[in-house]
Amino acid sequence: MEQQDRSVQLVLNSWKVQVKRAGSLFEKLTNEQLAKEVSQGRNTGIYLLGHLIASNDSLFPIFGAHDNLYPGMDEVFVKAPDKSGQEMADAGELRRRWKEVHEKLEVYFQTLSDEDWFSRHRVVSEEDFLKEPHRNKLNVLISRTTHMAYHLGQVALLNQ
Repeated sequence: MEQQDRSVQLVLNSWKVQVKRAGSLFEKLTNEQLAKEVSQGRNTGIYLLGHLIASNDSLFPIFGAHDNLYPGMDEVFVKAPDKSGQEMADAGELRRRWKEVHEKLEVYFQTLSDEDWFSRHRVVSEEDFLKEPHRNKLNVLISRTTHMAYHLGQVALLNQ
């Protein structure tokens, strides 16, 4: 049990570090910088901000907590590519949503026990989970932390 507790704390600490780094960078970048592509022909910073908000917001339903806070963001920032012509919220609104989603995730994560973290998430069936118990909530959080770090590396290119 102690090993599980340490594992959960390590993952949560990594998550918090990435959220803090990303949040600080998104606050530091100007609206003009966020409007730029991270590399020629690639996503803009504002799209990546929205993409990360939508991806992390989806943890609520995946974990069985409640619906997304901003369900409409999936259509624009997950299902559609950047420059699809869909209307996006402005940078100020996205920064506000970033804070709200991550503050509420922080509170929700504190309600989960170690046992909860190693339990099935809503995207895997009970049958598949019995075969593959590593498909648990903690593993999803590890994946989302890595995803955030990857895009943070891209967005950092705008800070020049």
